[in-house]
Amino acid sequence: MQGEIKNKSGFTFPDEIVSTHYCGRLPSGFSLHLNKEGTVNCSPELGPSLYTAHLPEVLDWLHQLERPLPLEKEPCTIPVLLFDDMLSFDRLLFHYDGTPASAKLIKNFVDLFEENIGESKATIISPAFIPKSKQREEQEIVQLLASKTAETSFIKFNFNRIGDFWSYAVKHKCTLLVTTKNYQSDLAKVLFHFYKGGMWYNKLSFYLSF
Repeated sequence: MQGEIKNKSGFTFPDEIVSTHYCGRLPSGFSLHLNKEGTVNCSPELGPSLYTAHLPEVLDWLHQLERPLPLEKEPCTIPVLLFDDMLSFDRLLFHYDGTPASAKLIKNFVDLFEENIGESKATIISPAFIPKSKQREEQEIVQLLASKTAETSFIKFNFNRIGDFWSYAVKHKCTLLVTTKNYQSDLAKVLFHFYKGGMWYNKLSFYLSF
């Protein structure tokens, strides 16, 4: 294997398939820039704000291994965006599970991509039961996305596997699934199993963060 990007948090991909971006808020038109294989350098002195990689290249690399071990390691602290055929913000699917990590993830996503989601249609999937202590936070997430996107819907499903979210995203032609890195290992197994199969949807990208 050639050179790798490594850090103390365990992020290990071949460096030739990863782009590093240095913006606290990514500029409008980021998807067009990314699809041309560019890197955005707003404030490199502040360190990376996002890693991006072409999903087919990542999965082709992983399929050279017996198991997707690199994605099963402890996730890195920097957000990772894996895009397939092309990155599109048209239909966003947010996974809110009632945990602080999930709420923080969505707020940070909005901060990072606010200039790119004004015309997006967003769907938030939340568990059917949320404790009263979390209901205010849940409503704040809904209101935040409603204020930043063109259309926001909020639905309740008792999904407990990342494969459920992936199946929903494929069925409803979502273009970006936003979920926490706590599900990175499970997502890796789903992608590893279904890649290039009959259910594969090449317009779906994945944003993973804490």
